[in-house]
Amino acid sequence: MSTSPRFRSTAVEQAEAVLVEQYPRLVRLAYLTLPDSLGRHGRVLLAHRAVQRALPRRGAAAGPGGPGGLDGSGGPLAEVRVRVLRGCLAPDGRTGAALARAGWPPVPPFVWGLRLWPPAGGIEEVARVLAGVPAPVRAAFVLHRVDGLPEETAARLLGAAGAPADAMAQALALGVGETLLRELRRPEFDAGVVSTRPTDLLRRRRRVRAGWAAVAALAVVAGALAVDGAARPHPSRPVAVDVLDPARLERVPAQAWADTARVDFTAWPARGGRTTDRALLSRALGAWSTASPPHAPAPPQPTPGPPAVGRATPGRATPGRAALGSAALGSPVSGRAAVGRAALGSAVSGSAVWGRGAQGRATRGSAVLGRAALVPAALGSAVSGSAALGSAVSGRDAPGRDAAGGVYQGPGPLVSGGRRGVVPVGAVGGGVVVRAAPGVGTDPPRRAPQLLYAGDSDGRAVVLLLDGDRVVRYAEAVAGRGARELDFARTDEAGVTTAAALTLVRGHDGGRARYLLAPWIAAAGTRDLLRAGEDAKPLAFAADGVTAPVEVPRTAGACAAWPALEVTSSARIVEKHSFVLADLGTLTPVHLTYTPLPDGPGAVAARQPREATGAAARAAWAATACRLPEMRGMRDGGVRAVNIWEFASSELPDGGGRAVWSCTRASSWAGPGDVLVRLSPAAGPPQDVARAPDTAACGRFGQHLLAGTRWRSPAGRWYLLAAGSREITGITASGAVRAEARGRTLAAPAGPEAAAVELTGRLASGGRVTALDGGGGGRD
Repeated sequence: MSTSPRFRSTAVEQAEAVLVEQYPRLVRLAYLTLPDSLGRHGRVLLAHRAVQRALPRRGAAAGPGGPGGLDGSGGPLAEVRVRVLRGCLAPDGRTGAALARAGWPPVPPFVWGLRLWPPAGGIEEVARVLAGVPAPVRAAFVLHRVDGLPEETAARLLGAAGAPADAMAQALALGVGETLLRELRRPEFDAGVVSTRPTDLLRRRRRVRAGWAAVAALAVVAGALAVDGAARPHPSRPVAVDVLDPARLERVPAQAWADTARVDFTAWPARGGRTTDRALLSRALGAWSTASPPHAPAPPQPTPGPPAVGRATPGRATPGRAALGSAALGSPVSGRAAVGRAALGSAVSGSAVWGRGAQGRATRGSAVLGRAALVPAALGSAVSGSAALGSAVSGRDAPGRDAAGGVYQGPGPLVSGGRRGVVPVGAVGGGVVVRAAPGVGTDPPRRAPQLLYAGDSDGRAVVLLLDGDRVVRYAEAVAGRGARELDFARTDEAGVTTAAALTLVRGHDGGRARYLLAPWIAAAGTRDLLRAGEDAKPLAFAADGVTAPVEVPRTAGACAAWPALEVTSSARIVEKHSFVLADLGTLTPVHLTYTPLPDGPGAVAARQPREATGAAARAAWAATACRLPEMRGMRDGGVRAVNIWEFASSELPDGGGRAVWSCTRASSWAGPGDVLVRLSPAAGPPQDVARAPDTAACGRFGQHLLAGTRWRSPAGRWYLLAAGSREITGITASGAVRAEARGRTLAAPAGPEAAAVELTGRLASGGRVTALDGGGGGRD
């Protein structure tokens, strides 16, 4: 007898072929060998399982049925028979025997809702005859008397399977009629055929209902636990351990930006004086992994009385609406202490309101606000109708400090760090103030992020990290105790211009900031957008890209200046390429561009917006910069670029001169943008024509534009003016004013009172476009 040290893949394939071909005979062997105490259903299932598990694995040691097998008919069949017998004669311990007796789990195969048994006669008749006979004896009987193997061959197979030596002798003494044996040997008899009947249907239905009820109860409990957990600061958030290891942070070589076609944040090297400070990097990664996502405070539930306001005077509440982030206490002098849902800008005249979960107490005539659940700072105290984050006394606005050390100088949206117009202050998680731009998740990274910067600046230790399509800024006080901050910004599809700078740190008053410039920036300067004739002033920056302090636009008070950055790319990226960035209170400065008129002097073919560095661009931005804070996209911090598109010019009636029509579009990182259409006459201030939020108009996929407005001439007469973009070939007005003009502009007399007018433009392609009106207009 020959043996093989390893069961090669060809032998496994042969064993599979034999198992499939001899499947009924093998099932019959297994069924009759298994003890009858299992019941017919359990024996059927376990017999099929024993046969299907008899296929040898690749690389398994060959048994006695190797090549030249024991039965003389080929090794694979003998090997499979031995493995079937082993599976039927020796259950795996007590647990295996108990599960086998219970018929559970019968896999593979798996049957649910059915009871199985062999058909009457044949194999079941032999099983009844052999009832009470030991399993090895039954196996010997099947091999010798039913399968027709020689006595010696059957004995060797039984020995290889671990059966006693006398099993064959006992099998020879069994008296079974030849008629029954001939019935089993008939070719048309198939031991794999079974009869089926359903289990107890009523009992199964009750069990299914009970199961669904249990699932529903578990779902309710899980939902309650989830809501309870979401209402509390998250002490920890699941994150892979290796992600928190500073040694695993991705670091890009210093010159990678010059050797890649992808010039964005992924090409930034790790810069700063603390890139090897494991303690700082560990704190930054740990804060990210434990910080709660930012929450928007629940809107206050109104109660009878005057509304709360963002600014309060002694003894009374000024009509208005509280700005998010300000605490307005109407007249708490003689009112009662009321517990309110919102601690942000919600108050009732005559009542002192304190936030849910706030630690502190409310007393007659004053409210002491402790640490509110939704505000990442102690709110301080408010006395005698004052409104302040920090400390305000005697009904006047007093500068208060927020959690990030920024000073709040009065009404208006407050953002930690003294910034307005980004995103409302997020929740406190692990003692960290969290802020995120719209559409940016604050969940921990799934892989080690890329290190962009780690260093000290103006008393703050700052770490900048890149994780996919978002940049994260961590900041903490270098000395002493202070609030820690996490800012999240969206950066997907950033490029040479939109990945050119990041805000590194801001001053406590919010009026100055330092930036970290991209490694491909060769020169930088600052200029005032409101002064188109002035050149940019040089801006110094260190070798690691950190700039000197720069003035930033102030959104409160009169718009007297609008500082902006003008930077120049290295010649290794593109030659003679300068562009303008504006700081609008976000982590990523906004790219400003300009698209000139399609006709007249300097007209060019339709193309992407130009950089806002030429004389015409400067003039356009000088007239528009102060309007930026009014656009909704500027207030939520999700803007990547703003473009002024001068799409038409027209001669105004009654000697009004030549006017320019422009569309200012603030494009968000998500895609939609807010637009403002204006008419700028030769004399006098620009006139707003139309506004539209969340639109594709005036962008790459909204190039067809039509707009109209009423205008009063120097002679005192009213006109309906309309203008369209490059592809407009005619304009029609209907409704209160009926007029038609060929070309891209229209001017028609209008009545002194405004009335509904519908404008329709004809495109060169034959299509039509309606006027942009902030509603459904402005689409082809």
